[in-house]
Parts: sequence; structure tokens; C-alpha cells
Amino acid sequence: MDRKELITKLSEKSKITKKSAEVYIDDLFDVIMDAVANDNPVKIVGFGTFSKKLIKGRTGKMNFGKNKGQEYKSEDSFTAKFKVGKIFEDRTNGIFEKDKVEEE
Repeated sequence: MDRKELITKLSEKSKITKKSAEVYIDDLFDVIMDAVANDNPVKIVGFGTFSKKLIKGRTGKMNFGKNKGQEYKSEDSFTAKFKVGKIFEDRTNGIFEKDKVEEE
């Protein structure tokens, strides 16, 4: 599903205009990205957690080319991380909340 399809699905499910759905989705993504960029994990119970992860720089030696044997050091950097929540994971595996209730 691409962005356009996501907007269409949200507008149909929520019975709002596509323009409103687009604004809501853009705002939601902006809030999540800003929070994670500022080291504030975003935890949505059942869905998952968005967070920022440090990737340590490393040192090594070039193994090829005219710089073979020359040492290098890469800089530290960051990446975004997403850990799937339990409800999301269950749904991905074909287990739905209503199925769990019926089993009990």
C-alpha cells in the first residue's frame, strides 16, 4: 500500500474527505518523526514503538584499491527503529482480538 492508497483507506474508514485524511496522516508522521529525532520514543500500545538508535562509528583498514592498508574511521550516526507491538504482531500472524476472546 502506498501513501495515496493509505489516504483513500483512511478517508473511507473514517468517513472524512481525502484532503482531511491527508492532513491527518501528514501531521501524525511529522509528530512521530519530530519526537524520535529529539530522542523521545513514541510508544503506541499494541501497535509498536518508534525510537532512535545510535550506530557507533568504527575503525578498520582498506582492503582494496590504491588505499589498501590505510586506516579509516567512520562517524557515529543514528537510525530510526520500529519494534512491533503484540496486537500488531498477532494480527500479522492471523490472530485477531475477537479470536482470542472466543478461545477463553
